[in-house]
Amino acid sequence: MNGRIHSTESFGTVDGPGVRFVVFFQGCPMRCLYCHNPDTWDVSGGTEMTAAQILTMLERNRPFYRSGGITATGGEPMLQLGFLTELFAMAREHGIHTCLDTSGICFDPSQTERFAPLLQVTDLVMLDIKHIDDAQHRKLTGHSNRNILAFAEHLSETGVPMWIRHVIVPGLTDNAEEQSALGYFLGGLKTVKALDCLPYHDMGKRKYAELAIPYPLPDTPPASPETAAEARKNILKGMKKRLLELAGRA
Repeated sequence: MNGRIHSTESFGTVDGPGVRFVVFFQGCPMRCLYCHNPDTWDVSGGTEMTAAQILTMLERNRPFYRSGGITATGGEPMLQLGFLTELFAMAREHGIHTCLDTSGICFDPSQTERFAPLLQVTDLVMLDIKHIDDAQHRKLTGHSNRNILAFAEHLSETGVPMWIRHVIVPGLTDNAEEQSALGYFLGGLKTVKALDCLPYHDMGKRKYAELAIPYPLPDTPPASPETAAEARKNILKGMKKRLLELAGRA
């Protein structure tokens, strides 16, 4: 089976635990206003590769990945579900830790059996939740968040560990009440192991210019680390509220 791969990175340090071999999958159905990888959108782009070719590249530097592993990101890796499953299955056979960095947009809660083989060979999911409010999520990405939230709940129910990622964008995701609501949702999940609040940056402007695509947020300033830290506090407050409620019902 061939997959369409945009690029690879040999020494990723922010894409899961330890040092990671990062595989950027080609193709994405989302059109997030703050996306910094518009060059990964086109499903017909990239380079065709086999899972064996990718693992051969990883094996060249295998000693560096002893505390890390392989991370599939994108683009949206689950858009190529069959190839992604094959890659992770082969990695598992070689004793390599597997991490999926995804928006969850491709998940279908009415067909959970389609995703079972992938989750059986996935050690960690880094789930990027763009917005907790469905209407705001549609404005931000062009899609509903219903399947994404359903994916988070499915991961919780099936015992798959997840790290939550949330980008803080001035004027779009910096509302304290909405952050608390996100935390309240997360507090109902059983397998959340970490929470990253990432400050928005505009370093993708150059790519948009090269692709002759108008940059969607030309007047939005980058978010400060302090703003992201405050957002994380708000989310954690929401999580604590939900956890206390659940403890009170037990």
